[in-house]
Amino acid sequence: MSEQSVAEYRIEDLAHHSGATVRTIRAYQDRGLLPRPERRGRSNVYGSAHLARLRQIADLLDRGYTLASIKELLEAWDAGRGLGGVLGLVAEVQGPWSDEEAARITRAELDEKFGGPPDERAVADAIELGVLEPLPGRDDAFLVPSPQELAVAAELHAAGVPLAAIAGHLRELRGQVEHIASRFLEFTTEHVFARYLGHRPPTDASAAEAASLVRRLRPLAQQTVDAELARAMRMFATRRLQHLAAEDSAPMASESRSVALPSATIQAVQALVGRENTAAFIAAAAEREVQTRTLDALASRGFEGSGLDQED
Repeated sequence: MSEQSVAEYRIEDLAHHSGATVRTIRAYQDRGLLPRPERRGRSNVYGSAHLARLRQIADLLDRGYTLASIKELLEAWDAGRGLGGVLGLVAEVQGPWSDEEAARITRAELDEKFGGPPDERAVADAIELGVLEPLPGRDDAFLVPSPQELAVAAELHAAGVPLAAIAGHLRELRGQVEHIASRFLEFTTEHVFARYLGHRPPTDASAAEAASLVRRLRPLAQQTVDAELARAMRMFATRRLQHLAAEDSAPMASESRSVALPSATIQAVQALVGRENTAAFIAAAAEREVQTRTLDALASRGFEGSGLDQED
């Protein structure tokens, strides 16, 4: 039976042309997603409208819609409201959120990029995390959705970070970033998109306006995160450096001892240089004394070694 020349189908033929099963077609009818077929004698006859509707449902399912949402959209379509704006919004949201393009990499190139012997566990981790995607029909090549992410992993590994640690860090980071993305969407939905998406389903006009806003606001999430990450890295890196410097100076500080001077000595110094200069004067005097005694000791050892202090 040719789809082009025949516009009538038995349910088995409709299933064949649409890719849906007979059971699925009957379930769609029961849910009100698919119009009832025409009854002719003891047979049910489906037409081209049924085939088009099944393809619409399959497309919406691929876009992530539930059957309940699809029913609302199709009812709006049947009422003459159209789906163009809604599908345009869906395409805008589901489109790429960065200018980065996916690339391919062979297993040999991957091993060379990371150096060392092949690490099957690391490859399995990368596939689980979506950093690498197996190519159908090939076991020696992968799709790399984000070459930039893979390059960062290679640089960290070259700097000495184990591959297992990189995978663990990415898992933790991904959870935190997904939380940030979720909060940003909640924020923008509440304050920006709620007025456009208040209808169920949204009208063509409101969906088109919302799609335009998605295009305008899409870069803001990354720009905000970039700015805040730069601020946080500067703050924490400075703190870490100060902490390390304090640790290095701690042994020197622990060797110092406070010394109690006689009150008469302190009073004499205060009378000589003033109260505000007393501490600096005592420190300078102590330093000069240390230097003098050090020179005397060196000179004494020098004389002993030369024999000049011995009697004739």
